[in-house]
Amino acid sequence: MFCKATLLTVALALLASATPVAREPSPASGISIPLQKRGSLKNADGTFNHEKAVREIVKLKNKHRQNLINLQNNLGSDALPEGAEILPLATVPATFQKRGAVKLTDQEDDLEWTGSISIGSPAQSFTIDFDTGSSDLWVPSSSCRSCEGHKTYNPSKSSTSSKKSGSFRISYGDGSTASGTPYADTVTVGGVTVTGQYLAAVTTESSEFEQDPADGLLGLGLPAISELGHNPFFNTAVQQGAVSEGVFSFKLGQSGSELFVGGTNSDLYSGNIESHKLSSSKGYWQIGGAKVTLNGKTAASNFDTVIDSGSTIMTAPPDAADAFWRQVKGSQVYDEEQGLYSFPCNSVPEVAFSWGGKSWTVSADDFNLGETEQGSSQCVGALSGGNLGLGDSTWLLGDTFMKNVYTVFSVDDNSVGFAELA
Repeated sequence: MFCKATLLTVALALLASATPVAREPSPASGISIPLQKRGSLKNADGTFNHEKAVREIVKLKNKHRQNLINLQNNLGSDALPEGAEILPLATVPATFQKRGAVKLTDQEDDLEWTGSISIGSPAQSFTIDFDTGSSDLWVPSSSCRSCEGHKTYNPSKSSTSSKKSGSFRISYGDGSTASGTPYADTVTVGGVTVTGQYLAAVTTESSEFEQDPADGLLGLGLPAISELGHNPFFNTAVQQGAVSEGVFSFKLGQSGSELFVGGTNSDLYSGNIESHKLSSSKGYWQIGGAKVTLNGKTAASNFDTVIDSGSTIMTAPPDAADAFWRQVKGSQVYDEEQGLYSFPCNSVPEVAFSWGGKSWTVSADDFNLGETEQGSSQCVGALSGGNLGLGDSTWLLGDTFMKNVYTVFSVDDNSVGFAELA
């Protein structure tokens, strides 16, 4: 179990300059894990999948709500970031809940990124969603009766499994929950093996996951937001010396997507890595001093950003999103409750983010989530306005941004870095 004193010491150490640091490529010494893309917010006919997006937004809000609860439980109320608040559970609007039994179309394109891991001795294999915005590993238990269609974990068949005290529970916007029992076991991710890794074996699974292609989730966030109250997998790997470098990296794209554990894969990026020290130790991969430009002009500046591989739509605080979209000619409010906006399809805004160094542009294809309806001249944009409880100056950048850069997360340096894709 991690201790509060250690985390608070790290917090003081992170009062560092936001000046970016260039790191030269180093020889690849880690393990490559191929990732598969699953799901999309764009239908096959090019239109926006409104229901799927709403469910994604509600899921995102509740994930970060739970993160803040975990942070408060682990470190106390004073540990919440300035301006952060634990909001009521977000819910899926009734109009969509009534259609909840309808299977959502899976277009196999960019909503979720999955890879393979194994748990136990002998190994039991699972398809997992890798999420830098959470910090726990959970998979369905063999005793789960609502987990049909997913591989399940049977602790009695693992000689290295050990049941632990406590419980694990996640709440969802449709009113359902996923809950289970903590265990510790051997876990292998792409050839990197750790022992005694805490995980949750889910015994009741939310209906939200019935159509999910992933069996479970592996959190790559920082320890402070772990609901289990123990080190996430990668921190365990660093602690046990299972990786030569306390770094993991993502390439997300139309092909060749991978999670690289224990360093960076220099074949997948060019030039130096522009690294930025974390602006907070509060459990998130969060960097400050951000600026966003719109068609080359500054639209907002001096805000923090959480880099979250477990989300798709970029999210800004409601007022900041409204101010951004007011600068987009022809923009309209598409869904006020969920903070979604549209713009003329024939004039996709050029959006780029920077942190005191290079500007990193979001491609037009990634920013455009599709026509509001078939034949419409308006398209939905990938920047929404939503209160995630993270504060008025914190934005969240997910896969929409990450698909345009090579992203490097360093436990060694407490930093997030970006490089040009090769």
